[in-house]
Amino acid sequence: MAGRPSGETLTERLAAQWRRAGADDVRFAADLGELADLVAGATGPVLVSGVDLVAHTAVLRHLATSPVGSTVALVLTDPPAGGQAVVREERGQVVAVGDAADATGVFGGALRVGAADLPALADAARAAAATDPAAPAASGVEPAGPAVEPGEPLGAVDRLVAGLAARGTLIFAHRVRLLVAHRAGDAAGRATAEAEVAAVDEDRAELKLSVKERDDFFTTFFVSTWSPYVTKAAARIGIGPTGVTMVSVAFAVAAAALFGAGGRPALVAGAVLLYLGFVLDCVDGQLARYTRHFSAWGGWLDTMADRFKEYVVYAGLGFGATHAGFRYGWALALAAMTLQTVRHMTDTWYGALHDEAARRPKVVTADAGGIGGKLNAASTRVQADTGSVSYWLKRTVVFPIGERWALIAVAAALFGPLVALCAVLVWGTLAFAYTGGLRTLRARWMRVPVLTTVDAGLHRDDGPLTRTLPAARRPLALAVLAALGAAALLVWALWAVHGGRDLPGWGAILALVLLLGAAQGSRAPHAGALDWLVPAALRAAEYLFAVAVGVAGRAPAWLIFGYVLVLTLHHYDLTARLEKRQSAPPLHAATLGWEGRSLLLAIALIAGIASVALATLGAYLLVVFVASVVLAWVVLPARARGGAPSPG
Repeated sequence: MAGRPSGETLTERLAAQWRRAGADDVRFAADLGELADLVAGATGPVLVSGVDLVAHTAVLRHLATSPVGSTVALVLTDPPAGGQAVVREERGQVVAVGDAADATGVFGGALRVGAADLPALADAARAAAATDPAAPAASGVEPAGPAVEPGEPLGAVDRLVAGLAARGTLIFAHRVRLLVAHRAGDAAGRATAEAEVAAVDEDRAELKLSVKERDDFFTTFFVSTWSPYVTKAAARIGIGPTGVTMVSVAFAVAAAALFGAGGRPALVAGAVLLYLGFVLDCVDGQLARYTRHFSAWGGWLDTMADRFKEYVVYAGLGFGATHAGFRYGWALALAAMTLQTVRHMTDTWYGALHDEAARRPKVVTADAGGIGGKLNAASTRVQADTGSVSYWLKRTVVFPIGERWALIAVAAALFGPLVALCAVLVWGTLAFAYTGGLRTLRARWMRVPVLTTVDAGLHRDDGPLTRTLPAARRPLALAVLAALGAAALLVWALWAVHGGRDLPGWGAILALVLLLGAAQGSRAPHAGALDWLVPAALRAAEYLFAVAVGVAGRAPAWLIFGYVLVLTLHHYDLTARLEKRQSAPPLHAATLGWEGRSLLLAIALIAGIASVALATLGAYLLVVFVASVVLAWVVLPARARGGAPSPG
């Protein structure tokens, strides 16, 4: 927006902006009752705004296309004026509207309401109209009027967002950064806001906005300083985010092959390709944000590709270390993959726990003087101190993906695959201990159940066998006991094989009994303060048991690695769907469940066909995974659209 053309009314200006931002049909509501009727007839997301909003068109487009959730409200840092609702945010969610004491911003006068929340919006509009039927409303725009004095009742659009919050609607906050947005209630305010809008280069600001506001140290200083130029070039030549993701995968696979080949030139070349692959891994997200080309498919693919690339690199390092004469290269690669997957599971569920806690502020603020409360307050202070030494240390010590790839590239190029794997394991273990300890203390303080808000059986990855077992309490204790039993079996198998002996069959049966004990916890309430750790503990139990079966059955190390890799793809599919709030994979029941797969491997070990079982079951799971992906992202969407199959 470069200013308001001569003769154009405020209503016409904002309506034109919404159309440029992607709105298909802009309508005007004379009052809140009419707005409720308009919403009742809508079948898709609805954008609601007041005419007092003066902003770049990009601000409206970003709100309309925001991928963070279905219902999103514009939040500004301006001081609240009369009739404007103040909001409080936690973890990107609007958790309270109208509480001035703890306000973090002011409602920006515009929101996008997802289809599932339209009934709540219509109900809020009717309730507000009933209390003050004469108040003007907005569906697209709100009629202009004089500035409201402080202390006056909330404006129509402000009462709508307050009504949605009061009805428990999950509202995400969209903050304005680099661009300009203000609510101006009089001519002088509008003129000032329009001048601010005109003074900012909209495209340059959007390119800068494509970079995450808060990223990790390596990404911030060694990637994001120049990756936006790649992003702009990709946008100009028409490459989409998915295409960039595929090129990034190719770079990672090539790097893994070079790490496996060995030799200084190959290792250095692999390190360079790995770095460039990581740059492209950042560019695909930046390109999606710059072009506003978001899709559920793209988000899912990005998550899955990141994990596949990393684990393929581990495989290359494991092969390279073994090829260089180290006997346990594949074992180190397996350990790195297992550790990282279990860490990711805890990351995912702790994030879900924090999101749920943000929606229950009264629970979170209890016992603020305890150690968990103190840790939470300290973490909040450090996160707010952006750019400080403590801020960067906190972000780096947890060993994020940028630091992992940088460490692998440098260590492999200078010292070789063995040192790279050992470095990843050492730093990863320390990071896991650090985050696990602190998160456990904070979770005990928050005391917020999270698995009770989702399908616990799906995210535990339970199979049909769990329904035939008697129920038991304490699911976390049972899951941890199963993981410890699988770890003990693995140590026993390694000791037996190293001594040239066979693992007794009853050893596998004993470990299996512990695993099936964990399966008994499936139907127990997962409402404990630490039950968010159950999925990670079950992943550790299944992976360690599978590795123990492979070792005891003298299966090739690469085959064991391949089997566990397929399991990680299956489990990352579940976590990606949790993060994107998507339903279960179409063929999830065909994966047999973690306890069913473990039972089959135990039987195979006793029968002396562990290698055959790992190969057969791994191939089967891979086929099911691919078929499920095709169904979820190609076939079923095509049927729903009634058109040609194509990922969104």
